Amino acid sequence: MNELIKYVGVIILLIGVAVLAVPFLGGGITNSLLLIGLLLIVAGFFVHIFLSKKLE
Repeated sequence: MNELIKYVGVIILLIGVAVLAVPFLGGGITNSLLLIGLLLIVAGFFVHIFLSKKLE
């Protein structure tokens, strides 16, 4: 179970990238989508660091 928890931050990062990429490819980018994507990427980054240090 710890191996799966270790990748939660990376999964959040990938969701943030998808939030940014899908509207870009569809042509419907808005500021709210950019902000949501940015927040998911930053949150995923910090979650990954926090969980990596905690599970060591």
